Amino acid sequence: MAKVKYYYDSETLSYRKIKRKKTTTIKYVSVFLTAAALFGFLSFFIASQYIESPKERQMARELQNMELQFELINKRTDDAFAALENVEERDNAIYRLYFEANPIPTEQRRAGFGGINRYKKFEGFDNSQLISESNKRLDILEKAIVVQSKSLDEIAKLAEDKEKFLEAIPAIQPINNVNLTRMASGYGYRTDPFTKVRKFHFGMDFTAPRGTPIYASGDGVIKRADNRSTGYGNHIRIDHGYGYVSLYAHMYKYNVKVNQRVKRGDLIGFVGSTGRSEAPHLHYEVFKDGERINPINFYYGNLSAEEYDILLKKASLENQSLD
Repeated sequence: MAKVKYYYDSETLSYRKIKRKKTTTIKYVSVFLTAAALFGFLSFFIASQYIESPKERQMARELQNMELQFELINKRTDDAFAALENVEERDNAIYRLYFEANPIPTEQRRAGFGGINRYKKFEGFDNSQLISESNKRLDILEKAIVVQSKSLDEIAKLAEDKEKFLEAIPAIQPINNVNLTRMASGYGYRTDPFTKVRKFHFGMDFTAPRGTPIYASGDGVIKRADNRSTGYGNHIRIDHGYGYVSLYAHMYKYNVKVNQRVKRGDLIGFVGSTGRSEAPHLHYEVFKDGERINPINFYYGNLSAEEYDILLKKASLENQSLD
């Protein structure tokens, strides 16, 4: 019950009840409500600054989890870069060096992306830099992997070519040692058996009985099998590719045909004494880019070190050739 207030009326010499005007009541109520609203707003504002709502706590946990995930991604990216750098080092220092290919510079392997800003879409967020840097590192890693993948494709092609090259070059002695009577003459100045004049002998002469098997010294294609070259008699020429050609002269007969593909060690013919020849033997020559070279440098395929040393000493003797 509201408390009743009185005032003393001096004219009537009596106490009268104080009556509150409606406007005054409304003013008091308005002031009260305004003060209450202001107090509530201030309380909410202060509370919002220091007390998290359930939704804010959830968002904070999600943000923390996102930052953790980005840290894990960056850690895995670091591990991937470390593994890739190991492959790149071996690629440059071993594989590309072995196959005589130029190393790929780091600037090319770690090149970024020029032109427009690829990461503009990540701007304007609380963690824009974190997101942009993570995406940039992943892009560089992806590009580096592509570069390395292409390099390994190149190495695989070089290895295949190297294998074909090693199979193609004339790398074995065309007559087995067990069938040799002797190594009659080597590459260099020798005495001509017919004119007795000292002249340059461009091949090696292997003395062996008529009919002794002759083998292809490397993979290739038979380009000639005829007797239309002066002095060689029945002879065969094998094109090994890579600028190499081997020649087998004074043969008794052929075991191959023109354009036939042969492998190293295939039987291609038999020793004879046709053409300008003094006795049954094989005259053997090797050409590189059209120039005759010393065949003694190509016998690593079927001779031991001791056998090669003996052959080298015999081939170096300046004696009489057989053709």
